[in-house]
Amino acid sequence: MEFILEPWPWYISGPLIALVMYLLLYFGKTFGMSSNLRTMCAIGGAGKRTEFFNFNWKAQRWNLVVVLGAIIGGFIAHHYLSNPTNITLNPTTVESLEHYGFANSGKSLIPDELYGLDALKSIKGLAILILGGFLVGFGTRYAGGCTSGHAITGLSSLQRPSLIAVIGFFTGGLAMIHLIFPLIF
Repeated sequence: MEFILEPWPWYISGPLIALVMYLLLYFGKTFGMSSNLRTMCAIGGAGKRTEFFNFNWKAQRWNLVVVLGAIIGGFIAHHYLSNPTNITLNPTTVESLEHYGFANSGKSLIPDELYGLDALKSIKGLAILILGGFLVGFGTRYAGGCTSGHAITGLSSLQRPSLIAVIGFFTGGLAMIHLIFPLIF
């Protein structure tokens, strides 16, 4: 018997996200993945060198469970719940991606040209990963949180700075894919 999985419909996943957010707000917690990096640095002793990491990280231990759950959930979803089928992409998109050097457009969720081990072996691939990581880290710190923190927690608690940050995230993403991405590839 073959078990075919479909994504959860919005009327299941949406209310579950809302329930989790309600519980976090009720218990006075905020959700965000980037804050976990600060917590891990504080656990490692970075507070001895930099004041930013000198805080009560034990109060944030619960949030590390979120990271562990994301890692375990991603592994389970990829290895046991994924249906390895082609992705339906617009033929114009496939042609455009092939023009940039992506050979298997629509054959996998992530392109090997960016995320495969061969990308680490080239100067260009390594530079993209390092520069991209730096820019994401800088942007996260500058915006006071990451996309999940602002878009899920910030917007659900009606914070104006989160709305501005989310607009900035999407504007930056559109600028990246339409203006900078063609220059890189």
